[in-house]
Order: sequence, then C-alpha cells, then structure tokens
Amino acid sequence: MRPVLPLLLTTGLLAAGCAGGAVPAPAPETTERLTVAIQEDRGPVNLFAGVSEPLAELVYDKLVAPSPYVDEPQPWLATAVRAVDPSTWEVDLRADVTWHDGKPFGVQDVVFTFQYMKDAPTGRWTHHVSDVPTISSTVAVDADTVRFTCAYPCPELGEVTLADLPIIPAHIWSAVPPANAKKVTVLPVGTGPYRLVAYDAATGYRFEANPGYFGGAPRVRELVVPVIEDPSATFTALRSGQIDAAFRPLSPELVDQFSGTAGIQVISTGAFQFPEMRINYERAPFDRPEVRRAISRAIDKEQLLAVVGLGKGRAAVQGYPHPDSPHTAPGLSTPYDPVEARALLDGAGLRDTDGDGVREGPAGPMRYEIIANGAFPIDVRAAELVAEDLGEVGIAATVQGVDAGTLSNRNAKREFDLQIGTITAHGVADPDQFIMSHRSGYLWKAPTLPYPEFDALFERWSAAMTAEKRREISHEMQTLFNRQPTSVPIYYPNEYYAVRSDRYSGWVESPGFGVVHKWSLLPEQASRDANAVIAAR
Repeated sequence: MRPVLPLLLTTGLLAAGCAGGAVPAPAPETTERLTVAIQEDRGPVNLFAGVSEPLAELVYDKLVAPSPYVDEPQPWLATAVRAVDPSTWEVDLRADVTWHDGKPFGVQDVVFTFQYMKDAPTGRWTHHVSDVPTISSTVAVDADTVRFTCAYPCPELGEVTLADLPIIPAHIWSAVPPANAKKVTVLPVGTGPYRLVAYDAATGYRFEANPGYFGGAPRVRELVVPVIEDPSATFTALRSGQIDAAFRPLSPELVDQFSGTAGIQVISTGAFQFPEMRINYERAPFDRPEVRRAISRAIDKEQLLAVVGLGKGRAAVQGYPHPDSPHTAPGLSTPYDPVEARALLDGAGLRDTDGDGVREGPAGPMRYEIIANGAFPIDVRAAELVAEDLGEVGIAATVQGVDAGTLSNRNAKREFDLQIGTITAHGVADPDQFIMSHRSGYLWKAPTLPYPEFDALFERWSAAMTAEKRREISHEMQTLFNRQPTSVPIYYPNEYYAVRSDRYSGWVESPGFGVVHKWSLLPEQASRDANAVIAAR
C-alpha cells in the first residue's frame, strides 16, 4: 500500500531575491489589479487548443499540485492519493470545491475528464491517459473516491499524471463531442483561483479572482493580461509602468539594465527549459547514431553560454533532460570534444576526400541548413555559433532565419536538417513526457521507426512495478539518448523576471513556471501546502 502523500510541505517559501541593485522598498502584499503582459495570443484558455500553461493554471486545478516538476507534489483537488497495487490507484476528493458557475465539483467530473481526454484529439495532456501511462478505466468508488486502473503498472501515477492533468467540468464539456474539442471558443469554467471574464484576440485577457476559492481568496483581485508580441515593446511598457510584470523573462542583455532601474525588482530563478538544436533523425546521415553523437560533441556549449547566454546559466554538458529535474539521472555527460567528433565521423566513413574542408557522404558533400526564428536574434546567433562549430569538424552549415509560421510548418512536415528552438518544462522535467516524446515523433517515432535499444528499455519500463525501479530504467533511457541524441541542449539558462517592485510583493518561484503563475497570487499558506514554491537561494 503506497502511503498517502503528505499534505504539508517541508520547504520554505521563496523570499524573492534581487539580481542586483538596491533592496526595493516594501510593496503591497495585496492589490486590486495587476497588468501582466503575455507574448502571444493562445485563444480563450481551451485546454485542447494549445493554451498557454500558466493561463490554464489560473483557471483549472489538478488532483495533485503543483506539477511533476517537484519531488513531492501534494494533494490539491484531492485530499489523499494512494496506490492499491502497481496498476491501481484511489483518490479521495475535497468536498468544499465548486466550479466557477456555482455547480459542485465531484467524482463525476474526474471520471468524465479522464475519459474525455482519451477520446479528444491528441493534445498537451492527453498522452497521460492514452499511452504513457494507459489508463484503462476511471470509476467512482463512492461519492468521494475515484479509482484509476491502468493497462500496465503505473507506480508513478500519483506523482506525475495526477500532478499534470487539469480537471474539466462534466456538465459543460459533456455537451461537446470530443472531435470538436479544439473548436470551443466560449470562456472556460474551472475550479481555479481566477475566472476568465473577458477575452479578445487583439486586446488580451481579463481575469477576476474567485473569492470562494478553496485554497483561499487570491491576493490580486483582477489580472489584466495584454498580448505584446514584441520583446522590446514589452519591456518598454514595464519600464514606463504601463504593465507590472511579464510572462516573458528578460533576455540576458537586459538583466543588468533593469537591475538598476528604480521601481523595478529583478528576480532570478532556475529554469526548466533550454534552447536546443533539434536534429532531423529521419534524414541521412542524421539517421545514424554515431553522426548525431558527433554533432553533440562538436558543439562548444561553454562558448554558447558565454556568447549567447552572456554567462547567465550553465553550459549544457549534462545533456537532456534538464539536470535539475528530480527525475533526471545523475552523472549524464555530453562534453564538448571535437577530437571525438572527428573520430566518430571518420569511423562512419564520412571523410573530406577532396581537401575542401567539407566531408563527403553517400549523397555528396555534408552541407546542411540550420533554421531558426528570425524574430529572435538570440536563436539566430546560437545557430551561427553552432554552424561555426560544425565547420570545425568538417560539416558545412548555413543559417536561415524564418518566420514563426514557416518554422512551425517545416517542423511539422520534417522539412529541415537542423533547427534551433526552445523546449519547455513539460518536455524536459516530466519523466513520462520524456518517454512519450520518443513515441510521438518529437525525439523519436517509436514504434514506427526501429530503435531496438530503446524498445527493449520501454518494455522493461512498462513492466516495472515500483516507482524506484521505473526511475532506474528511465535513467538508463536518458543515458542511451545522450549517446545518440536527436536534440542537443545548447545551454541551461537562468531566468530573470522583472516586476514593478512598488505594485506587489507576492512573487514566488515555482519550479518550471518562473514567478508569474497562480502560486504568486494565492495566500502564502496555500503555496506552502501545495509544495509549489522553493526556498530562497
């Protein structure tokens, strides 16, 4: 019998630290309104239509909080979470929760959510019930208890799946056929601390606090979220006081500028995300593991950190996933080693036979293109440095800046050689998503593309009866991946958020979410109870 997850937290609340400058004057602990800019319109918080995760967290709650990115997530919509056996879990629910429209929350909503997520089009959360893991049934045991049964052992369900999947109202979504889930544009109904009361694609979002929230009334009554796509415009608005904060972190070159700005506090956080170079493993010669390993060894991560990240972070010499995730294997190593890179390419028969500095392969000279979002100079600069590194080992690469739509389209159609992008916390801190990324086409396309070593590990992983054994096998998967990666982390950045220090003082760091999230807006004790924040560093 797995013990009930403890409801109390042992770590302390973050006392948000300044990255530089004088200690700011005390700011209000509560406020009527905050204006926080977001960098793109993601629609009216429809979970099935690519919604921004921080916005979804304002509206919806999960059975366990805050996420799979912490060591000990805590019951939230649940009061207790326990394993009956390796394939069966039971969850007791809170009795004091209502939806934003006043309807009571209950077992029918949990049962409905997990079934609907299986039937709806594939999205950000649906793999947690349909593949990794596979939940075969969700049933009500009684008025307060739900039982989950998995098709194969799911010893991590209570700390991963239940900490990631938002619960939706059965009385709303039962009227929407799953095939139409992505088309819903009405304002959402959740149990969360905020209601979305207005949305416009041009002007953004307006949220109002849920005063009856079971976690305590939010400390900010109204949250206005304008969409400001341009980074320069975002931080100009922050400096002038038009906005109070931004979901977008500061770029490295702005940290020192804002640290010395009166009325602004810069908060340093860890980041469960990083820029990466994605390798199209479906194209020769990148379909060969020794070539991908050579590319990883050819990239000077220290230089990328120094030049692109301005030294604000760590070189990505521990590979993928993020080394600070509680689920990442210790001791992963992906050093810069151009000597090994050249030896690997030589051993693969890819040599410079005509002396022009570019190796030849079966299809001719090894000349490739690196694409990056042209609107992000930092990505383009990273691509240029990577191209220089590859040139040192005999691989010619040119950089092409493209618009966001073209980048997304070429990625979806696999029409690229190499690509610079950013992977967020869900991809690099959620252990189930690491495995799902190998099955969905992001890191690999198992089982449609042969990968016998990974397939054998997956069979062992899916048969594992304990969370400890499953973590051990997951660590073996990570080691295998980093020997022949399809994604190469460039560096692990620190993140810096600038906030108006005279407007509000409640900002706290939550792993994977920075400081702009619902835990910064809730009463301090609620964040403590959820194990949602980290101690000051």
